[in-house]
Order: sequence, then C-alpha cells, then structure tokens
Amino acid sequence: RGHGTYVEEDKLIASVAGAVERVNKLVCVKALKTRYNGEVGDVVVGRITEVQQKRWKVETNSRLDSVLLLSSMNLPGGELRRRSAEDELAMRDYLQEGDLISAEVQSLFSDGAVSLHTRSLKYGKLGQGVLVQVSPSLVKRQKTHFHDLPCGASVILGNNGFIWIYPTPEQKDEEAGGLTTNLELVPLSDREVISRLRNCIVALVTQNFMLFDTSILYCYEASLPHQIKDILKPEVMEEIVLETRQRLLDLEG
Repeated sequence: RGHGTYVEEDKLIASVAGAVERVNKLVCVKALKTRYNGEVGDVVVGRITEVQQKRWKVETNSRLDSVLLLSSMNLPGGELRRRSAEDELAMRDYLQEGDLISAEVQSLFSDGAVSLHTRSLKYGKLGQGVLVQVSPSLVKRQKTHFHDLPCGASVILGNNGFIWIYPTPEQKDEEAGGLTTNLELVPLSDREVISRLRNCIVALVTQNFMLFDTSILYCYEASLPHQIKDILKPEVMEEIVLETRQRLLDLEG
C-alpha cells in the first residue's frame, strides 16, 4: 500500500478523497486538494515573488517557494557564457516581481523545495493571457504540456496546477531567449476564445474532471451553443461536462 491508504480488516481503504493511482502492485490515493510536490522534468507555470542574489524566488503552488538560479536561464540572444556582475545587476531587467514564467523542474533540494530552469526556448517569460489556478491532482501527466488548440488559442498545463491560456503566436521568436513579451492589443475574437476556454476549465474543475488537451477541447466544443458567461451556471457546467465525458468514453470505446 502507498500514501493515502490504510488497512482495516484485510481491506485497503482510502484515507483521503482523491484519485487512485497504481504503479505495478503499489496502490496510492492522490488527494483532490493538495499542494504541488515537484518531480524532476515537470513543466510548471509560476510567478516571481522576489529577486535575490543570483536567484529569483518563484511561487509554484508548492509548500516552499521554488528557486530559479541566474545560471539556469538563457540570456537574451541565447548566448552561453559565464554570468558576470553586470548580469547580476541587470536581473530585474530580465524578470521582476509579479512576472509569470513557464519553466521545468531541474532538481529538488533536500527540504523539498524545487529548483527550476528555463534553458529551452519554449520556456521563459509569459506575455498576454489568462492564468487559471486548479488543484495539481487534476492535471494529467502527458509527454507534452504545451498545446496549440485548433480553436485558436494555446494552453500550458502546468503540473503545479497553474494553467496559462494565451493567443497562439504566429511565429516563434528565437532570438530573445524567451524573455520578450508581445504587448500588442489582443483581438476581440481571440479574447472570446480565451474567455470560453477559461470558463470550460473552471467547469471541468468544478466537476473534478481530469484536465488534458482532449478533455479541454471537447468541453470547448460542447460549450459552443451557450454564451460565454452562461458556462459558469451550475446546470450548464453539468451538461457540458457530461457531454465531454460521453465523448471521451466513445473515443476509448
């Protein structure tokens, strides 16, 4: 038996409400409402809370603040070189308090705190979009957590329960090392798609439904007959999530 279970009269019983996870013969129950426990290789979305010496503190929904070291990120231009005193002085020019970033978990400290890196060009500072905070247990682990959805928006499903919805970029900017953000006005059509996606994710979370690219897309399609603001009505939430569940069952069947 694993975490979240106990044995009583030769029966295995869950000690928390959540999802059952099986690894070979090990049975665990992952609590529905939980803080994020980091694992190496996880994709996370976080908010900078503090600029310190050679490091940034990042809020990632875990028990302790995560750490992004100055040496664990690409500098503008993507060049690889030793970080100098000038780079240290310019840290606030790269990232400052309140900025949102996407990153990958590089390692774990002995106290459970997470060390992040943004060395790949797909990670870095996040520009215009909407942040949705959900329980980490509802984000399904997949090979990729960056999805360009056919409805015209993209999502980053952070393993830590922070989900970022943003307009799909027309071209990737390779030169900036992931530190520039596009601050142009987002067209109304894109804003409507993003708002609808956000409300669909809230609906799925309310019904404790696992979040991954297919479930979000099916829910989006099921919500199209309704107005964006109506998706948050309890009866509409239930209806579109039931339709999503049925479509996923048909897909598996």
